[in-house]
Amino acid sequence: MTILYPDIEPYITHQIAVGKEHVLMVEESGNPEGIPVVFLHGGPGSSCQPYHRFLFNPTYRIVLFDQRGAGRSTPTGCLKDNTTADLLADMETIRKRLGIKKWVVFGGSWGATLGLLYAQQHPEQVLGIILRSIFLARQCDIDWFGKDGGLSRLFPQQWQTFIGRLSEEQRKNPLATYHAQLMSEDTATSHVAALAWATWNSCVVSNGKFLAPTDPLEVLNGVRIECHYMFNRCFIEENQLLRDIDKVTNLPAILIHGQRDLICPLESSYLLAQNWQAAELKMIPTGGHLTSEALEMLSAVVEATDSMIKRLD
Repeated sequence: MTILYPDIEPYITHQIAVGKEHVLMVEESGNPEGIPVVFLHGGPGSSCQPYHRFLFNPTYRIVLFDQRGAGRSTPTGCLKDNTTADLLADMETIRKRLGIKKWVVFGGSWGATLGLLYAQQHPEQVLGIILRSIFLARQCDIDWFGKDGGLSRLFPQQWQTFIGRLSEEQRKNPLATYHAQLMSEDTATSHVAALAWATWNSCVVSNGKFLAPTDPLEVLNGVRIECHYMFNRCFIEENQLLRDIDKVTNLPAILIHGQRDLICPLESSYLLAQNWQAAELKMIPTGGHLTSEALEMLSAVVEATDSMIKRLD
């Protein structure tokens, strides 16, 4: 079974201004002359972590960046000019600023959504694609998380806690209600809503386990970004990822999905694979949503990055 590569530190860190408000934290590690790969973190509103570098053979030129408002990018939690189109434009800004002609695109969960959208928009700049735990961002995918009749059927007790603080009228559209509360200028309202959202999210992402929240302000910033995107249907058209799959049909791709992934069911990757001739689907029986949840999942991701670099060498 393949394990992570040894610890590696960035050899350079950039602060790249985009738009009028945002400054992105971008780091490079590995081999400056190697095949470039860009890593897209999940969320939205999450961030890159040091172990993400260790998924790649250090002969890659590894590019990690925190998306607008997330992680080390500033201003933290900012929603102004923070849409999918902005993030896709940021990727092009980073690529050009770093002098990269083409790169491998790697994304997990929301990062997979963003990576596939980027490849469909800029196929000529993509060498290959690796996607994990794909989120297709259709209305049914969003409803699966935030509407009664989806994940609520698997975690009824936790769902009741999530909606129990809402009125009967508000429960008809929990996503809209939480969006309004998270955007509230009343600190008590927004922080309580953020904690409730984070608790429900951690339950469904980790198959019923509770991931203890971190700093309340950090939780609020991340949750606000995530809800902002979900409320706005990720700023893309319905079924856009599947509709435009022909734009990347010839690009080499590896899709990795855990059969125990509850928040992003395996059906998403299966549908892509059925319509993507060059894609190879790896289904991991013990895998859930998180890369770190099962050694088999972690191993599959590292093997995929190894496989891609061998194809392109």
